[in-house]
Amino acid sequence: MPRILLTGGAGYIGSHTYVALCEAGHEVTILDDFSNADPGVIDRLARLTGGPVDVVRGSVLDAPVLEKVFAGAAFDGVVHFAARKAVGESVAKPLDYFETNIGGLVGLMQAMKDADVMRIVFSSTATVYGEPEVFPLTEDMPLSHTSPYAFTKLTCEHILSQAAKADPWAVGVLRYFNPVGAHPSGLIGEDPRGIPDNLMPYIAKVALGELPELQVFGNDYDTPDGTCWRDYIHVMDLARAHVLSLEALMGGRGHVLNIGTGQPVSVLEMHAAYQDACGKPLPYRIAPRRPGDVPKLYADPSKAKVELGFETEFGLGDMCGSSWAWVQAQAAGWRFNS
Repeated sequence: MPRILLTGGAGYIGSHTYVALCEAGHEVTILDDFSNADPGVIDRLARLTGGPVDVVRGSVLDAPVLEKVFAGAAFDGVVHFAARKAVGESVAKPLDYFETNIGGLVGLMQAMKDADVMRIVFSSTATVYGEPEVFPLTEDMPLSHTSPYAFTKLTCEHILSQAAKADPWAVGVLRYFNPVGAHPSGLIGEDPRGIPDNLMPYIAKVALGELPELQVFGNDYDTPDGTCWRDYIHVMDLARAHVLSLEALMGGRGHVLNIGTGQPVSVLEMHAAYQDACGKPLPYRIAPRRPGDVPKLYADPSKAKVELGFETEFGLGDMCGSSWAWVQAQAAGWRFNS
């Protein structure tokens, strides 16, 4: 069976991808420093996959750890999640983001090259499109950045591209839109610390009674109901995209792809769908527009279908329903940070 190194594999998207890789027949080693994940996720992954989880506690910034990991197993590829990911925090702490996201990738790739492991799936983001004015977004549109976080992801894409011109790298770049939802078991999901920045975790906390109401930032945008449009994708669909990306690399097919649904959802549509999922009304109020929010952000995912055969399987109801099952399980006593 192919053996894969999964950096940041204990996090929100990483843990779901671990399950998807195991189900596809891959052997997986997780490398995670647990700076943004709780060790309890490992036990839950073992329950979901029916076997022990091979995990190394360490950072992609630690060269001796990387050397030891690659010396200990013959890997066929790497799926790289380990990075900082909060836009607001990146503005306040840009150097930390440069060190972890850019430095971490360079150190990882050097260790991979030394071990002759030349396949990597890279976790990128739709924020590399900057502030686009034309939708849906296609992969050939101009790239830019509006935050240090986006800058690091765009820089990493350039690093991967330049490295592939010098050495026989097989690179898959996946530009995510808005991952949401949880595994249908309710055993793993997203648990952001503090007040969430993202819409669905915020609504979930309103549904649990941990927050009094949802603030809807602006209802006068150029959309059907006046609230912002976003492209939400179920985390299990996103996890499956990584498996397909990796398998394409094993066939020698590198790619840069949007991973979304192509079906925008407004803030109020998401709110209504979550009300249906939890079976109760959820209070909200209209607040002034939030600086930096763009009215629309959604993908053209057709290239992923052509190159990977990827199409999403889960709809908005599945996203909200799985989220609600997960947060109720947490409220009953299961907690770990994504």
